[in-house]
Amino acid sequence: MGNLLGLAPLGALPRRSARREEPLPNPGSFDELHRLCKDVFPVQMEGVKFIVNKVLSSHFQVTHTVHMSALGLSGYHLHAAFVGDQQLNSTETQQAKFLTWQFDGEYRGDDYTATLTLGNPDLIGESVIMVAHFLQSLTQRLVLGGELVYHRRPGEEGAILTLAGKYSALHWVATLNVGSGGAHASYYHRANEQVQVGVEFEANTRLQDTTFSFGYHLTLPQANMAFRGLVDSNWCVAAVLEKKMPPLPVTLALGAFLNHWRNRFHCGFSITVG
Repeated sequence: MGNLLGLAPLGALPRRSARREEPLPNPGSFDELHRLCKDVFPVQMEGVKFIVNKVLSSHFQVTHTVHMSALGLSGYHLHAAFVGDQQLNSTETQQAKFLTWQFDGEYRGDDYTATLTLGNPDLIGESVIMVAHFLQSLTQRLVLGGELVYHRRPGEEGAILTLAGKYSALHWVATLNVGSGGAHASYYHRANEQVQVGVEFEANTRLQDTTFSFGYHLTLPQANMAFRGLVDSNWCVAAVLEKKMPPLPVTLALGAFLNHWRNRFHCGFSITVG
């Protein structure tokens, strides 16, 4: 006897659940590619600095900075930033001497970011500095993009192209920028909730200079304290101790910096409100 093969109707076949692909994340701005590694390093301090951050609304923020220095120029700096609803923002920075003028425009899509910066535009003198950035998320972990710097002034014109890439894993992030002007690579690793380390390599072909830096960030949450340290190939050693003063929105910072090669030492103190 022959075997009978029964075919079920199409409507009775089990349906496979549609696979939902997670949307790609926004890659952030070009200037933030090395941010995780940079945040590990201590910020150089000299003299006394007083900073007040004031958020006037969800779209407007103002920062006041008073800096008193024995080595450089002391003064007051005002920075105002406005952010629109459509993720298109422009910032304008003014200094006391009004030597520079800059306009920044940034648009963030679902999985890409485009930025355009104009510096010191002069239509009469036919001079301008233009910087264009573009980043695209290819996967959940990989980001690729580039930077184009164009400058023009009477008798001189040129452009520099730099390619960039970033790979983000669970506990570490590796970033690389390569162009005709040189290379910039960084590696960030988060060991645990208290310890973070960063390694950075920078090579400038125009200045024929290469720098290697190692930094670490130690957090003591119970004491509301954070310690940052740095040592680099130029024989520089730096350290900054930060102390938050809850419930007040005040952060105190004390830093010391020593350059063995040039036999220079300076220290600084800052108060940040907001």
